Amino acid sequence: MKKLRFKLYKPVAIIALAAGILGLNACTKNFEQYNTDNTGLTEEELKPDFNNIGGFFPQIQSSIYFNFNNTTADYQLQQNLIGDVYSGYMMPPNNFRGNINNMTYSLVDDWNGSAFALAYNNVMAPIYEVRRRGAAVSAPEFWAIALILKVEAMHRVTDIYGPIPYSSYGTGGTTSAYDKQEDVYTRFFKELDTAVTSLNTYMTQHPGVSLFSKFDMLYGGDYKQWVKFANSLRLRLAVRISGVAPAKAQAEAEKALNPANGGVMEITRDNANISGFGLKHPLFTIIASWTDNAMNASMESFLVGYNDPRLPKYFDHAKAYPGTYKGIRIGSLVEAKPAYNGYSVPAYAENKTFKATTPLQVMTAAEVWFLRAEAALNGWNNAGGTPGELYEKGMRASFSQWDADPLAVNNYVADNTSKPIDYVDPRAAANNHAAMTNITIKWDEGADKKTKLERIITQKWIAIYPEGQEAWSEFRRTGYPKLFPVVNNYSNNTINTDIQIRRINFPAAEYTSNKAEVLKAIQLLGPGAQDNGGVRLWWDIPH
Repeated sequence: MKKLRFKLYKPVAIIALAAGILGLNACTKNFEQYNTDNTGLTEEELKPDFNNIGGFFPQIQSSIYFNFNNTTADYQLQQNLIGDVYSGYMMPPNNFRGNINNMTYSLVDDWNGSAFALAYNNVMAPIYEVRRRGAAVSAPEFWAIALILKVEAMHRVTDIYGPIPYSSYGTGGTTSAYDKQEDVYTRFFKELDTAVTSLNTYMTQHPGVSLFSKFDMLYGGDYKQWVKFANSLRLRLAVRISGVAPAKAQAEAEKALNPANGGVMEITRDNANISGFGLKHPLFTIIASWTDNAMNASMESFLVGYNDPRLPKYFDHAKAYPGTYKGIRIGSLVEAKPAYNGYSVPAYAENKTFKATTPLQVMTAAEVWFLRAEAALNGWNNAGGTPGELYEKGMRASFSQWDADPLAVNNYVADNTSKPIDYVDPRAAANNHAAMTNITIKWDEGADKKTKLERIITQKWIAIYPEGQEAWSEFRRTGYPKLFPVVNNYSNNTINTDIQIRRINFPAAEYTSNKAEVLKAIQLLGPGAQDNGGVRLWWDIPH
């Protein structure tokens, strides 16, 4: 049995009490023993001001999008070469592995196990240790935040793979059973219940007190903001399951939107962003130093077609084609660098959106307004307005977040003529494709429900950039926005080009260390399911 080692921080002076990462081949093992290297400070000596448990939180928070210790390559594998690509946000100008890679649906296991391993090693393991040290009793407000972070991190994992080890984690033994995704989501909602109740109770009993502030990379110790985040996260997950479990979805959404529970995100200040403790935004390195990222053709189609004022904040102009924005279509047979390096890249040189010091975006008020718009479209209570009103508030919240001109947003929401444009690749005509939709921006109350949903999701997709994992999940759930299909599909007929990729297969290391449970997990995907990228998750029903 491997012993887990952690990086534990003591505020003011950062003191490393432990280092190292548990290998992927043990990341779903259950754990009998946890330890840290002794460098002179015992757990007892760290207990004042809760340093013995609070010291784990920088690792947990900076591992949601993994850049713990600024190991950018891990983020590239966990997020950038999965969600960011499949969401239609980005496309590398790099012919990794001779174009036999994720972008052409030839899934690379050495890449795709990272999201699994990083979450268990750097989120689940330290949270387990926080629990082992008694936080649920001695510091319930710390434990509440741990639960919120756990749900945020692990819903990303289950939305990549499907079934995951969750309820059995840390219960002893040498293997971990996988839970079906429905059961994982049920636990998410229960954990958010505990978190919100604990924080609201703590604030009532200890007004103005926040011992978590010196460990907090999101809200500086503001528990009211954590409650809003938890409620907003509940709403996101509720809407996610609305197609497969409508009654449960409605109940959870109405709970999230009930003002008595503490509210949801509404303004830019409420946004969940991670920063501090020396954390750097990995996209800056990937773009500026590695030249491994570019605009996706789908983003060009929508943002250029809509004359979107946020476009210069999202991407730089294409150096090879001055005065234009130019993306790369997923699955293009990209030539070796620097062939496509002159295409648009996420904005780092012109408006400098992505700097080393830019916080990492987790969730925004704009997303929540669009979730509320969909809730109203579904006829759920507590949404706080009509679908059209909430849809417009989502756009306005996004423009506010990106410091756009108020006049620009007025013109934007009233635009009923601009449409996505065709894609033309000046280097390879084989990559050209007609626009996938003619959806306009302005709300049309007379449109059918399907068209209204397309508007809501399309604008939400634009607003939550650059969070590609969430955008990919929403594309799979709804079919919107309508993204360009892959040019070259090397999946050996396991992924349908038009339906597009639905999940990532379980890591090869799990077949080595936990094979019996992985084989059971495949059956949890559905009758006759295979472990490949063409299989739909529980909430991903055909539309």
